[in-house]
Amino acid sequence: MKGRLLIVIFISICFIAGSCNVSSVQGSRYNFSSLDSVIQGWVSKEYYPGASISEIVKGHPLVVKQGRVEVGNGSLYYEEAGTGAPVIFVHGHSLDHRMWDEQFSVLAKKYRVIRYDLRGYGISSSQTEDYQFTHAEDLVTLMDSLHIKKAHIVGLSLGGFITADMLAYFPDRMLSAFLASGNIRKSKGPSEPMTPEEARVRDKEIAALKEKGVDVMKKEWFEGLMNSGGSQRERMRESLWQMIDEWDAWQPLHKEVRVVAGLDAIEELKKNHPDVPALIVEGHSSGNRFSKEPPILQYLPNGKLKVIDDCGHMLNMERPEEFNAALEEFLKSVQ
Repeated sequence: MKGRLLIVIFISICFIAGSCNVSSVQGSRYNFSSLDSVIQGWVSKEYYPGASISEIVKGHPLVVKQGRVEVGNGSLYYEEAGTGAPVIFVHGHSLDHRMWDEQFSVLAKKYRVIRYDLRGYGISSSQTEDYQFTHAEDLVTLMDSLHIKKAHIVGLSLGGFITADMLAYFPDRMLSAFLASGNIRKSKGPSEPMTPEEARVRDKEIAALKEKGVDVMKKEWFEGLMNSGGSQRERMRESLWQMIDEWDAWQPLHKEVRVVAGLDAIEELKKNHPDVPALIVEGHSSGNRFSKEPPILQYLPNGKLKVIDDCGHMLNMERPEEFNAALEEFLKSVQ
């Protein structure tokens, strides 16, 4: 197995050297400083995402397909593995597909799992201030490109907002919805574009952020997520910070279009009351606030709430075993 792995690495190096220019590698948002780090990145995150080198050498590789899907004015990076009913993981703000490392390989044993980078995050295309899109529409395009009619959608934080948008606008594309640490975002949707006054306020906020420093903002954001956690939060410190540190922070530095339906989604849910099985999942700790009666459940006849104790906002990274157990139990119940 080790020999085959070295051959794969050698072929990959030759392929990259022959087909990629320096600018494309530098533009990937993965900053490799040496050949060793490039190989380490390919093995642990690119060629076999979610698997460590030791797991590969032991003969238990996770065969992962990687690709890009064209969306309007850009493309999305995705990874998929396994067979069975499709499960799509949608990551949170300031993060990327790697936040699902502890779920991706586990669920691939029973399901066809897909994780991807949202537009404007990870190694998907950047956003622009003048192109209107929504993350839910991008997700449907991804599903269409992968020939997926319906899928279980699993989202956390911003990913939870997007999953709620799917319930509102595309319930016919969903087998179920698993919304962790976020569901309805109480903000204006695409039906109310940014006004000149809002633009002026954003310009002031952006100027203040630049004066403060993006690095300071990232540290504060990171510590806020860490402080929301429970007794196991230190286990996620390194991997969580790596993603936030590598995030280009485009969103707080620009006037972002309405990429989440927000209040528009609430109106759709009120009208349609989709019967998609849904589970709202929250982490309970002294530093994490959530509603014990989520308003969204008023519009979801097959919706329920589950609370995982002793964890905060990033519950899938802080308590992956409990998160995975809750997810697998839910998926099994809706089959």
